Amino acid sequence: MDELFKAVRAVHICFGGVALVIAPLAMITLKGGLWHRRWGKIYFWSMAGVALTALAMCWLKSGLFLFLIAVFSFYLALTGYSVLRRKKPDDKASPVDWCAAVAMLLAGVGLVGLGVFSADDSQRWVRIVFGIICLLFGAVDIRGFLKPPQQYRAWWFTHMTRFLAAYIATVTAFSTVNFQFLPYLVRWLWPTAIGTVGIIVWRIYYARKFAGRRSVAKP
Repeated sequence: MDELFKAVRAVHICFGGVALVIAPLAMITLKGGLWHRRWGKIYFWSMAGVALTALAMCWLKSGLFLFLIAVFSFYLALTGYSVLRRKKPDDKASPVDWCAAVAMLLAGVGLVGLGVFSADDSQRWVRIVFGIICLLFGAVDIRGFLKPPQQYRAWWFTHMTRFLAAYIATVTAFSTVNFQFLPYLVRWLWPTAIGTVGIIVWRIYYARKFAGRRSVAKP
């Protein structure tokens, strides 16, 4: 069993390494361009590989916490990819979208529950923070399914936010494994703290950019 776990972990690390390197390439290439789409697809399928191998590792050895984190990480990439099929307010969410959102909510409840009953203060807050994030994303998506957003390019901001958030999860995984010199709480949460600020700045920049284009386009 240990040998199988090590083999799966090696594949998991390979997928994670590809995701860690490829995502910045998608970020810096022309949005909507050929290479942006190619790097984005490679990143998505790398994250799928990360999730599948993580689930196998959890079943073999790692336990419930990492299983829920795997659900959380892949959900971000999945919704960032699937929103490209729902660019218009009339585009309905698929059964897969609904099932994924419900799974995210359940993962959030599970993480908060693990945090509440954790004996270690650092572990408690890591689990609660990620659990709350899961609940927020799941609730936002279900609300969007029931009442699709009407804002200009709402799908684009969802796509960008989710893929950036998925990359934060990738960096977090790298940090937790390789930055053992940092306190537990810090190595788990610094990517989220910094990345959240980055997402907010990026969203503000593109909101102003798109608003400028619309004003110029008006007669």
